[in-house]
Amino acid sequence: MTEKRYYQGTGRRKSAVARVRLFPGSGEMIVNGKSIREYFGARELYAREIARPLELAGAAGTYNVLVKVRGGGVTGQAMAVRHGITRALLDANAELRPTLKKAGLITRDARVKERKKAGLKRARKRPQYTKR
Repeated sequence: MTEKRYYQGTGRRKSAVARVRLFPGSGEMIVNGKSIREYFGARELYAREIARPLELAGAAGTYNVLVKVRGGGVTGQAMAVRHGITRALLDANAELRPTLKKAGLITRDARVKERKKAGLKRARKRPQYTKR
């Protein structure tokens, strides 16, 4: 069988969805046509979290990462990209699974915003009770 041109993975977090492709290369990361620093701003936290699966796998400079992400906010998108990179790495090399699993990167974070209920101000906040 022929060698794949790229490895792909889909990452999700809240309402953000990231489609990630890993190409053999020098370690360049492009998110929606921009570099990570351009897209996510000056917050170093996002760039560090996104690169974490690659560092754990020992593949920090071996893949170029191309990402298309939509929906959600900045943090949700960053975590969706991280999840997508993890899945793409597993597509490339299934032996990395125990390492990434131990770091908690494979599991999708299922927490989403709770819906507002009828008669309440928000999901759980009730109107103030007045006795008289």
